[in-house]
Amino acid sequence: MTIFQSDSTAFSFKRLITNLLFIAVLFPSSQIFAAQLFASKGEVTQQDILRGSITPEREWWDLTHYHLDIKVDPENKSISGTNTMKYKVLSQQKALQVELQQPLLLDKVTQNGKILDVTQQGYSYFIKALPNAEIGKEYAVVMHFSGIPKEAIKAPWDGGITWNKDENDIDFIASSCQGLGASIWWPNKDHAYDEPNNGVLMSVEVPEHLFDVSNGRLTHIDHNKVAKTKTYHWEVMNPINNYGVNINIGDYVNFNEVYQGENGKLDMNYYVLRDNLAKAKKQFKEAKRTIEALEHWFGPYPFYEDSYKLVEAPYLGMEHQSSVTYGNGYQNGYLGSDRSQTGVGMLFDFIIVHETGHEWFANNITSVDIADMWIHESFTSYSESLFVEYHFGKEKSFEYVRGQRMNIKNKSPIIGTYNIHQEGSGDMYDKGANMLHTIRQVVNNDTTWRELLRGLNKTFFHQTVTTQQVEQYINQTTGYDFSKVFDQYLRDIRIPTLEYFVKGTILKVKWSNVVDDFTMPIKIFINNKETWITPTSTWTDVEIKAADPTISVDPNFYVNTLNILGNH
Repeated sequence: MTIFQSDSTAFSFKRLITNLLFIAVLFPSSQIFAAQLFASKGEVTQQDILRGSITPEREWWDLTHYHLDIKVDPENKSISGTNTMKYKVLSQQKALQVELQQPLLLDKVTQNGKILDVTQQGYSYFIKALPNAEIGKEYAVVMHFSGIPKEAIKAPWDGGITWNKDENDIDFIASSCQGLGASIWWPNKDHAYDEPNNGVLMSVEVPEHLFDVSNGRLTHIDHNKVAKTKTYHWEVMNPINNYGVNINIGDYVNFNEVYQGENGKLDMNYYVLRDNLAKAKKQFKEAKRTIEALEHWFGPYPFYEDSYKLVEAPYLGMEHQSSVTYGNGYQNGYLGSDRSQTGVGMLFDFIIVHETGHEWFANNITSVDIADMWIHESFTSYSESLFVEYHFGKEKSFEYVRGQRMNIKNKSPIIGTYNIHQEGSGDMYDKGANMLHTIRQVVNNDTTWRELLRGLNKTFFHQTVTTQQVEQYINQTTGYDFSKVFDQYLRDIRIPTLEYFVKGTILKVKWSNVVDDFTMPIKIFINNKETWITPTSTWTDVEIKAADPTISVDPNFYVNTLNILGNH
């Protein structure tokens, strides 16, 4: 096949490099960030640009539906089948850009029974659809593919397909592809900005002794007695992000319950390996408690039409939409330990709570660019403490989120580089949660805070969003401009330091280690009496009534403190 290169994407690459160099000149700290970017990732390639940006070959059409029809062969570790992709024309017709990562092969693409011309660059494919497409109309192409997909080495962090056996030597198989992308195992429009408006139909053929669990609702099962296979048909009614689509194949048994939630009856289905049924019936009681707590904080579960499922998987877990996967060993904590080192983390099953939290942040609200993945992980990490607050009280909740600080590295910014498919620092989890906890302290009104969280999920219901949209919503809802706070915690690696000293009856305060023009109110205690101050990056006087007071800072603000004189 001939190599296809878009002049516009080549221009984007030059512009990206120019912008990085320009930023590095203006902001010295960005030199460190740029160095880290290129040291860790290497030179930004044309493939990075094609994968990470909204190219002209993506922009002209709107994805409306997938029908993924595949056969999974455990013996050969192979996948073959088709993906029928429907799309609506938005503007002048160009090539259709899709992705399929090697070693899988895109065998052919057809439209109305005719084989289409396809060019390839790396694992991006450019499909020349039939001409004369009309703006506003819907069309479909059928992508035929086959091969042996990348095998996951350490799922879910290094994704692909996991080909395992259970304790009875029966196949136990699952997909996981966050970060790598869904194109690691099926062809699709592999960019988060565009989700299929009308959902996905999945038809998964497996050996007849196995059961496939995928997203949405199981509509029917076909049994091919000659081929000795069964095909499971799952239908997703809602938009879904690509990496949320999954297969889980094994010797599953099912039990279920109905939860009376904010939007009515929610079907909750559980699929576990046969030998783990008794343990699951006990441990999975946590799922209902989780939905109850998170509906309180975030609003109605976003996918009532598609149900809620918790599915045992051969890896730790992942937030696959309406098909949350679980591998935490039927125990509380994170693999039996407490990430917060406070003891509070042992009060709940980390994977059930965290991965279910992603149904709101990641699946309901999805970031347009993976660089903004903090929107998924920061809010969801904070959902752990909100679960604790709902069931065990505010004191334990706050203790838990403060304990998460021990996991923070502060080596690179939480937000990654846009348009090259690069996520930011892993601090998006624990530091992001503490940023939100700090913002909550500034808001200083739990009713407003809860309305904000619920409002986000209502305002951006089933949408893809940018950091700017989330920031703007929080600023408008709270009536406070948190722009510099976001700059500090998302785009910088430094933690604000509150410097202070007492001179007579004057408390002098300022922020250091901060971005330009940083200001943030903070609660302190003067002789154990609560006081709010609003320091800037220059010394400010706060009049106090008593000489030689004791000064302390509310520990729920994620800041450092420095007593310049060390005497109070």
